[in-house]
Amino acid sequence: MSKIFHPDSPLLRFLDKVADVMILNLVFIATAIPVVTLGAALTALNYSAMKIVSGGSTSVASDYLRSFRTNFKQATLLGLAVVFLALVLAAWYVVVDNLDVPVIVRIVLLVVFYLVAFRFVLATLYVFPYTATFENTVLEVLNNSRLMSLRHLFGSLAIAAVTALPVVVTVFYPRVAVYGLLWFLIGFAGLAVVNAVLFTRIFRTYITEPATEPSTEPTTEPAESEGTR
Repeated sequence: MSKIFHPDSPLLRFLDKVADVMILNLVFIATAIPVVTLGAALTALNYSAMKIVSGGSTSVASDYLRSFRTNFKQATLLGLAVVFLALVLAAWYVVVDNLDVPVIVRIVLLVVFYLVAFRFVLATLYVFPYTATFENTVLEVLNNSRLMSLRHLFGSLAIAAVTALPVVVTVFYPRVAVYGLLWFLIGFAGLAVVNAVLFTRIFRTYITEPATEPSTEPTTEPAESEGTR
């Protein structure tokens, strides 16, 4: 019995990780409330989640706040860019849906729209984890996120599925999510930690690969940030 409550026991290590995730979730919600800070909050959330997964986290709150401050300006600009592109896609859909054209033409236009929207969603999933890991300009982050999401398509689909599943469950089966309460307790950070397992593996290939990349690679080789990003 004493071994179970030993500081290095699997049970206490697991509970320690759960506590870290709950703290991370609370800090994320607190800093994301102003909405305009959502980009920086998502970047810090992903940074801290990847630190937890890699075992390099000593203080979740400190890791989060350091990343939040360091990446605030760029992450905020990226958040605004993502919102702008989403609004462009929404306007595109409204225009296509109201065009007075033959049915077959409308179907083709809608298929093209859904393909573009799907690519946009996959690329967006990479934007903030990428910002938390590498140092690039805003345009380079957007472009490299787009290229990575295509190059690592199976990983991207897995990340999209992991991200969408809790949302679908919450919307259609609210009792399972305790009517949203789980999101406030552990949901956002828990989701980020699960995705961090995949992002860590994907980003590791860019950290270890040589600087020269073929044309199918991101146009700018991402550089690992100094110390903690």
